[in-house]
Amino acid sequence: MKIALLQHACRARPAANLRKALALADEAARRGAKIICTQELFRSPYFCQSEDYANFALAEPLTGPTTAAFARLAKKRRVVIILSLFEKRTEGLYHNTAVILDADGTIAGTYRKMHIPDDPKFYEKFYFAPGDTGFRAWDTRYGRIGVLICWDQWFPEAARLTALQGAGIIFYPTAIGWHPEEPAKLQAKQTAAWETIQRSHAVANGCFVAAVNRIGHERLAAGGEGIEFWGGSFVAGTSGEILAKASSDQEEILYADVDPAQVDDTRTHWPFLRDRRIDAYDGITRRLID
Repeated sequence: MKIALLQHACRARPAANLRKALALADEAARRGAKIICTQELFRSPYFCQSEDYANFALAEPLTGPTTAAFARLAKKRRVVIILSLFEKRTEGLYHNTAVILDADGTIAGTYRKMHIPDDPKFYEKFYFAPGDTGFRAWDTRYGRIGVLICWDQWFPEAARLTALQGAGIIFYPTAIGWHPEEPAKLQAKQTAAWETIQRSHAVANGCFVAAVNRIGHERLAAGGEGIEFWGGSFVAGTSGEILAKASSDQEEILYADVDPAQVDDTRTHWPFLRDRRIDAYDGITRRLID
């Protein structure tokens, strides 16, 4: 089964970004992809670089125009689409959300980002309420999949709970990059850590992992030097091996062929789920064990 990740730059005009993402998704479907994933918050530049109330105007309802446009494409091309959305749930309540569209255009499920960062140039707590969907997996026409979003990718608990619900592939829509003033050595360490932690989720859970990131230098008026997004979208196999990897600075559709049967094979030969000591893990739900 072929999956596709849409890696591209994001410009100032949301309508143009939407057209680009739809065109890339359509191309991926025509080239045989069955599951297609957008990058995080693709309809605009990464606005969380600053705290600006005007940016709330970028949000839209769960069943708004972006979801409707991709639902039409999913139905037309008979593909599953993982769609990133800046969701306006109601007045004053916003989420960083993924909508999972099945191959008939219906909504198979939604996931609201659970871990919300608050770092320099990543001021997401200003914009997003923490998710309340829990960690989920959904049956689609092309298999049972899970979705986590960006900062979630650093937490093994999130991947584990998603895998325990039967997800054979975990998708990570992402927007991550360097501060341009950071030394090259530090930048290299950050990208290596980002890739390593997600490949480790594939190993620990015997599942495929697909991470899609944006590219380009985005500098907002109030955002200082901005962020250089490092691309590098990739798909890892069930043993953590890299199946496909995109460039750091080019717009591209990254394709990978995945075999769902490999999940069962890997988990049988590396029975981590079998050997978990669930009777001894009570402390994992505590902030700190004194």
